Amino acid sequence: MDVLEAIKTRRSISRVKDTPVPKEMIEKILEAGTDAPNYHHTNPWRFFVLTGEGRKRLGDVFVEIEKSKLPESELENSQEKLEKLKNKPLRAPVVIAVGVEPSEKPKVLIKEEYAAVNSCIQNMLLAAHSLGLGAIWRTGARTYHPMVRDLFKLSENGEIVAFLYLGYPDMTPPERIKPHFSQFTKWIEE
Repeated sequence: MDVLEAIKTRRSISRVKDTPVPKEMIEKILEAGTDAPNYHHTNPWRFFVLTGEGRKRLGDVFVEIEKSKLPESELENSQEKLEKLKNKPLRAPVVIAVGVEPSEKPKVLIKEEYAAVNSCIQNMLLAAHSLGLGAIWRTGARTYHPMVRDLFKLSENGEIVAFLYLGYPDMTPPERIKPHFSQFTKWIEE
């Protein structure tokens, strides 16, 4: 699949089969991520590949985050919600937590570190698609919670930027109608 076709046809795939994904495919996706541009060659990305029972640790942290926000009186009535949270990482056979660990070099801007990691994630999504896998980039407030950062032992300056849920597609993505690029483009010629 050529790169322009991959860009045009890639979609977020929220439902995947429970079939294991070969380690070699996961490694190709990780390698594609590290081919992203990064100013000053800081390689600010960090990858945490969760498979099998390893996904449950993330679900446990999601539950602890939610419990920390709930008043004691609501805990008992929230068991169903907490159980759903606990099982979220089990929706795909592979979850790759992608973090940023910004460089402390004086000339490096933190925005550029995040831009590099976001580019890395796009490369990973395109690689997954080209390999016939479905993937979705998930975030939300829990993603940026200190308990998640601590789970992955990132520094005080680091954080998780994305959870990529990967697997063999178990859905047909809907048609996507996008506005033409001309709606967002100004040509400056003089």
